Amino acid sequence: MIPIAIYHCNISIVSRGKGKSAVAAAAYRSGEKITNEWDGMTHDYTRKRGVVHTEILLPPHAPPSFSDRATLWNSVELYEKAGNAQLAREIDAALPIELSREEQIRLVREYCSSQFVSRGMCVDFAIHDTDSGNPHCHIMLTMRPLDERGAWAAKSKKEYDLDENGERIRLPSGRYKTHKVDLTGWNNKGNALLWRKAWADISNAYLERAGRPERIDHRSNAERGIDELPTVHMGVAACQMEKKGIATEKGELNRNIQKANRLIREIRAQIGKLKEWIGELFKARETAPEQPPQSPGLANLLMKYLSVQREKSRKYSQSWQRQHAADELKTVAKAVGYLSEHGISTLAELDAALSSVSDQADAIREGMKTAEKRMKELQKLIEYGKNYTEYKPIHDELKKLKNGWTSKRDKYEEAHRAELTLWNAASRYLHANLPKGTKSLPISEWEKEYATISGQRTAEYTKLKETRAEVAELHNIRKCVDIALKADQPEQTRAKRHDLER
Repeated sequence: MIPIAIYHCNISIVSRGKGKSAVAAAAYRSGEKITNEWDGMTHDYTRKRGVVHTEILLPPHAPPSFSDRATLWNSVELYEKAGNAQLAREIDAALPIELSREEQIRLVREYCSSQFVSRGMCVDFAIHDTDSGNPHCHIMLTMRPLDERGAWAAKSKKEYDLDENGERIRLPSGRYKTHKVDLTGWNNKGNALLWRKAWADISNAYLERAGRPERIDHRSNAERGIDELPTVHMGVAACQMEKKGIATEKGELNRNIQKANRLIREIRAQIGKLKEWIGELFKARETAPEQPPQSPGLANLLMKYLSVQREKSRKYSQSWQRQHAADELKTVAKAVGYLSEHGISTLAELDAALSSVSDQADAIREGMKTAEKRMKELQKLIEYGKNYTEYKPIHDELKKLKNGWTSKRDKYEEAHRAELTLWNAASRYLHANLPKGTKSLPISEWEKEYATISGQRTAEYTKLKETRAEVAELHNIRKCVDIALKADQPEQTRAKRHDLER
C-alpha cells in the first residue's frame, strides 16, 4: 500500500467587499511592513515568525518594478476603484514534510510558473514553517491581465444579448440587456480542480525524485472509492492545544473517526478473507465428484479437529497433554456454542452468516457516519455561534464610528482586526447555514444535541467492537476447520488408491 502524505490545497479570493486588502495580505504572508496607498493604512508584520522564504514571479511583459512587493500590490489596489473589487486570488497548500526546504521551494516555484505565470498572472508566494510539523505555502495571484505594454487590462467585457432576429433586447428601464464575458478564463470554475490536481501531480513528481514512497491525492475519499468519513480540519488553535497535550473536541472527534475507520477496515478485511476461503472450499468440492454433494457438517469437522490435536500431543508429557486437551476443548466448545446460537451447521450456512455479519457491520458504520457528519456540523455551528456572540459588541462599536477612512475608525479597526475577522467569518457562515429570519442562536441546544449524538455514537462503536469479536470467533472456527480438512485429505487419497487397486 502506498503511504499517503498530507494533502491540503485551498483556493480563496481577497476581496475589498469583505474588508480585505491585497497589501495587508501580502505584508502578512511575507512578514513585511507595507503601506497601502489606496487607504493610507500601514501593515507591519515584521515581527511575524516562521516566514522562511518569499519570492515574486512575473510574466515577460510585466513591469520590472513589480518585483517589489509594495509596488506590485499597491498598483493592484490603486487600479481597482470599486468598493467590492476582487483584488487577488490566494492558494494555500500544505508542503510535503518528506521534502527538504530547497525541494519545497523548487516545488512551489515550478507549480506557480507552470500554472499561473505561463498564463500571464503575477505570482507572490511565501513559505511558512514554525517547526511545528506544518510547513505550507501562501500563493497570491493577480486577477487582472497585463497588456503587451505592461499596463493593467480589462478582466471582462460587456456584450449585448440579442433576440431571435439578432436585435438588441431592450429592458423596461430603457437600457439594453447585456452579459459579461470573461477575457482571461482565470475565473473558470473548472480551474479549481485543475490547479488542485496539478499541485498533487507536481508534488508527487518531487516525492518520486527524492526517492520517497509517499504520494498525495487531490481527490476526495468518495472519488477515490474509499468508503470512510474524512476527519475534521483542526485549525491553528486546536492544533496548538493538542500539541501542548490539551485534548480538544475537534481532536477527540478526529480520533474517534479514525478509530471507527480502522475498525471497519479490519472487519471488512477479515470477512473478505473468510468469504474467499469458503469460496475456495466450495470450488475444491466441485472438482471432486467422489465427495458427497451436501455441504460438510461443521460439528463433525470440529470433532475431527479435536482428534487431530489429540494425536499431535501424544509426543509430549502427560501433564502438557492434559492442559492442551483442556484448552482445545474450550476452543471447540466456544465454537460449537457460537454455531449453535446462530443456527449454523454447514459451510453454506457459515457463508450466509458472514454476509449477515458484513451487512450488520456496514449498517452500524453508516449510522456512525451520519452521526459524525452531524457532529461536524454542530461543532462548526457552536464555534461560529460563540465567536459571533463574543465579538458582536466589537463589531457594533465599529458600526457606530463614522464611515470613511477617518483616523478614529481606522485605529479601532486595526486594534481589533483579529476579533473583527472572527466575527465576519462567523457571520458569513451562520447566514449561509441557518434559516432566514433566525434571530437568536440556540448554542445551548446545539451543545445538548452534540452530547446526545456523541453518546449514541459511542454505543454504536461498542456494537462495532462486538461485531469484530464475532468475526474473530468465525476466524477461529476457520482455523479449526482448515486443520480438520487437511487431515481428511490423506485419508481420502488412501481410499481413492484402495478403490483403484480393487
